[in-house]
Amino acid sequence: MDFLEWANSPWGQRVPIHIAWFLIWVAAIAGLFFVIVHAIYVRYFAKPRQFEPDAIPVDATKTPAHVPRHSLVARAFHWIMAASMFTLLFTAFLPKVGVQFDWVTYHWIAGAVLTASIVFHIFHASFFLDFWSIWPDKIDLRDARRRILRFLGKPAPPPERFAKYPLENKLYHGAIVVAALSAIVTGVFMMSRVRTIFFPRNPYLFTDLTWGMMYVLHGLAGVGLIALIMVHVYFGIRPEKRPITKSMIFGWMSRDFYLKEHDPARWPIEASAPPAKSRGAKAEGLTNAG
Repeated sequence: MDFLEWANSPWGQRVPIHIAWFLIWVAAIAGLFFVIVHAIYVRYFAKPRQFEPDAIPVDATKTPAHVPRHSLVARAFHWIMAASMFTLLFTAFLPKVGVQFDWVTYHWIAGAVLTASIVFHIFHASFFLDFWSIWPDKIDLRDARRRILRFLGKPAPPPERFAKYPLENKLYHGAIVVAALSAIVTGVFMMSRVRTIFFPRNPYLFTDLTWGMMYVLHGLAGVGLIALIMVHVYFGIRPEKRPITKSMIFGWMSRDFYLKEHDPARWPIEASAPPAKSRGAKAEGLTNAG
């Protein structure tokens, strides 16, 4: 069973033209398998989470009842990106599973919206937010090692409470960055093969082999996003993660959840912080995973 589909160019060269479409179902089944296994593990086998005690006791009265997490701009970006990604996936893959409609125009428009939103987000995160807060640091890696050792039943200190973003959010962010940017970069070039408002149609911009590899990379990124988005939605609706999901709607999380899950030394919040509607969060990732 070949993972790619091939064709012969006018010059007799055998070139890839796109991925094999059964990979759609591979990605969907992989995402569903992860969801089922994780849900069973959490329900029947997971132990209560423990964190290392604070070196200095935290005074809860110095923390606002509503801890600002995501600014209005960041939330707007997230939901615009989500809408464009779902539109891209539906328009790309529904015709491949038998739902026929004129999908090309909707697809490239959604791709243009996604591209513009991510370019804006990169600028916004780089100059107005704490860009590095969504990337793993030394404490994240040390605590990951501790959690693995404790999972295996070996002695290890408890991990510290999280910074603004737990390590799993940061790793998911990295995965979604790779998949989304792969889809965007290849998609922008592929737009030259259809009629759009941005530039004249030019199907001869690259050789057949280069076009083929570009279609393959675009397809792999697309099916990867199927599994990634399934996992994202799953974590977003889990009871223990709902405060994080609500913060992407309302912009804030409760003081109790903040003090329980997050380390004020790693994610400091000012006591005099105004309501979340008028205050920007310190940092945002490409997506709020899990």
